[in-house]
Amino acid sequence: MSTFPDTVHFKGLNKPVRMEVSLHDLEIEGHIPAEVEGTFFRSVPDPLFPPMRQDDVILSADGMIAKLEIRDGRASYLLRYVQNERYKAQMAAGRSLFGIYRNPYTDDPLAANVDRTTSNTSPVYHGGRLFMTKEDGRAWEINPHTLETIGKWDYHGKLRSQTMTAHVRPDPQTGELFFFGYEAAGLCSPTIAYCRANPEGELVSEQWFDAPYCAFMHDFAITESHAIFPIFPTIADLDRVKAGGPHWRHHMDRDSWIGIMPRYGSVQEMVWFKGPKGVHAYHVMNAYTEGHRVHLDMCLADRNLIPFVLEDSGVPVEIDGGLTRWTMDLNKPQAGIEQQVLGPFGEMPRTRDIVQGRKYDYCWYLTIDPNGGKPLHAGPAGLAFNSLLTVDMNTGYIDPYNIGPGLAIGEPVHVPSSQPSSRGWLLAEISREIGEERYEQEIWVLNADDLKSGPVARIKLPVAARAQLHGLWVGAKALAQARATR
Repeated sequence: MSTFPDTVHFKGLNKPVRMEVSLHDLEIEGHIPAEVEGTFFRSVPDPLFPPMRQDDVILSADGMIAKLEIRDGRASYLLRYVQNERYKAQMAAGRSLFGIYRNPYTDDPLAANVDRTTSNTSPVYHGGRLFMTKEDGRAWEINPHTLETIGKWDYHGKLRSQTMTAHVRPDPQTGELFFFGYEAAGLCSPTIAYCRANPEGELVSEQWFDAPYCAFMHDFAITESHAIFPIFPTIADLDRVKAGGPHWRHHMDRDSWIGIMPRYGSVQEMVWFKGPKGVHAYHVMNAYTEGHRVHLDMCLADRNLIPFVLEDSGVPVEIDGGLTRWTMDLNKPQAGIEQQVLGPFGEMPRTRDIVQGRKYDYCWYLTIDPNGGKPLHAGPAGLAFNSLLTVDMNTGYIDPYNIGPGLAIGEPVHVPSSQPSSRGWLLAEISREIGEERYEQEIWVLNADDLKSGPVARIKLPVAARAQLHGLWVGAKALAQARATR
């Protein structure tokens, strides 16, 4: 195609920008707290070229990483493409080379043997290294100072899995990194690799096991003693892919599953729990172990959330769900799953990093407030979030912060406070509609103890990029340990 399709995937905040940016001393309204010292990395995928096909989707966009660095109350900004194999092949050809989402059998012949991962989903920082990740391939290392692409990351040849999840789970107490890769043995394989890296960033364990089927397994969880693998019935089929069909189809009549194993144990110790039919969750809030019971909190829906997956599956796009807790009794796997709804429908959950895998008091996630005005156009459904919810996990009280009409909010990151009684700070991308298909963006710094007072600082970004997927906060002290030199 010579132009971008006139579809939901390329309008509004999904409209391609395709611009790299470097700017120092951004304009700031308000005052950035002294505790907010570090870097906010964000994934902002953006296609290099118009796609090969009219039915291309937003999830196929090429990886870009944004860096907002805050030092002494001042802010600078970088925005760069991830120059992986896909990027280099397309730049050499001067056009798009990749066909249906996650289907290499529909690619241009020039893309043969090219690693087709977009590296477009989540920034990850561990062991002094920064990565950009997407679950269909391995991570790509990025220089955290310059955002230059260093190269594909396979833990110095130790990683056997062909894939690495975009949603890793670092343990804040031990410094270890836990992660997995699905389709680890190849396209549409049911094989999952469960991996652990030590605080220095060295791979120390990789174990493989087979799931009940090859599932769209976007996230997982750890507790202090367990690893938890959610399996939902959005399923890949190699014969369908080879025939040029979609990678994923959702099956409302298939069971979901939860696999739980000791996090330092063997995959042979995995205990499987059968869950409800047809349900799906993309993102986990948190999990913790309480005696022989394991609690998993996630943004659960009664079907896959992504409209194009449902359309490819012949499933109506009529989604219901909410923040939900599943509890599994390891002594009674035959009893199945106990379910408790904790909050309304929403996505992009966030806890404090320090409580990862442990019982926690409060959390945040995004939703759409119908009273907040018409939502801006973003994401695969064409609907952006406009409300940030705080959930008290002890009382169940939910406190909404509606950001205002004509605005959209992206997934927040948390910055801890030195005051034990404080909830710290939240940073979030805010998009404002200023005209037809025209937007401006800011990063808001919010007091997590008093969200409704509004931002204490608004950092104005020099260009409105495509809407953010996921973000990562790396404090100044941690970033000082980066292995990459400037």
